[in-house]
Formats: sequence, structure tokens, C-alpha cells
Amino acid sequence: MLLEYIKQPWPWYISGPLIAFVMYLLLKQGKDFGMSNNLRTMCTVLGAGKSASFFRFDWKSQVWNLLVVLGTVIGGFIAHYLLSDGSAAQINEQSITDLKQLGIIDHLQGYLPESIFVFNGSLFQFSILSIGGLFIGFGTRYAGGCSSGHAISGLSNFQLPSLIAVIGFFLGGIIMVHFLFPLIFA
Repeated sequence: MLLEYIKQPWPWYISGPLIAFVMYLLLKQGKDFGMSNNLRTMCTVLGAGKSASFFRFDWKSQVWNLLVVLGTVIGGFIAHYLLSDGSAAQINEQSITDLKQLGIIDHLQGYLPESIFVFNGSLFQFSILSIGGLFIGFGTRYAGGCSSGHAISGLSNFQLPSLIAVIGFFLGGIIMVHFLFPLIFA
């Protein structure tokens, strides 16, 4: 019975308070949650501090965050291969219809449309993914963290820069979906 419950998507009133509890524990210990900081830590561990002052810091103080990444990877593996019931992702029908009209999907097996995320060798697809990756990398560094770090950790710390960043993320998403996305995939 418990295993069947774990395999289902959890409602917001269970998962939300669990996230809040984890944030409380991190704040109590003076730690900030954020996945993008781990790239800096990994570069420092691998010796990037020899060539750039940005990577010269006490990386050992961030080992706990590297363990969060490791736990995320292991948890994702367990969730997908051991706790998934194999059913298709529950995505709003209007979203699926809109994606079909743009020619992005003909059917949807999971969360990621194969026409975008399974590389088929086209220069267009490679360019879109590369440019998107550069924008995400630049934006993460420029904003001082990723969307999850700002939205979960920054907002729970009442940080004004995180509120500004989150508003920017949402505005950027709205502009992308409603204006740029149809131009790119028309």
C-alpha cells in the first residue's frame, strides 16, 4: 500500500510542506540551496583556481551541496526505474494540442518531446539547443543562481534580488512561449 502511494504524484499539500521543512533545516544551519553553485565547486575541485580567482574558495565547505547533487541523481534513478508505474506524463491537453500545432510533437511519451531532445543530426536542432544552453549558462551566472535556487532558497530568505530574478524568469518564459517559440518553430 505504501509503495503504491509513493509511486503516485504527490499532492501539493504534502510535497510543499516537505520542501519548506528542508528549507527550514538548511536555513537553520546557515546553508543556501542552489544547484548551480555545484558547477563552481566542481571546477574548483578539478583545479580551476589555478587560472581564475573566481574559483579560489574553500570548496570543502560546499561538500554538503555536492551530496545534494549526488542524492538528486540517485533519487532520480530510483524514482524512474524503481518507483515509476510506467504511465505517461499527465500534461494538460491544451499544451499537447499547442505543441502538435507547432510541429514539435506527434505523440508524447514523457516530459521531453523527442523532436527537440533526441538529437537527429540537424544543424537547426543543434543550434537551438546550443544557443539555449549558452543563454541558460549565462543567465544563471549573471543572476547569481538558477531558477530553483532563487525561487526556493532566495525567496524563502526574503532576498530582493531573488524576487527580481524570479519575476525575470517568468517574464522570459512568457515572452519565449508566446512570441519567440512560434517564430522558431513556425
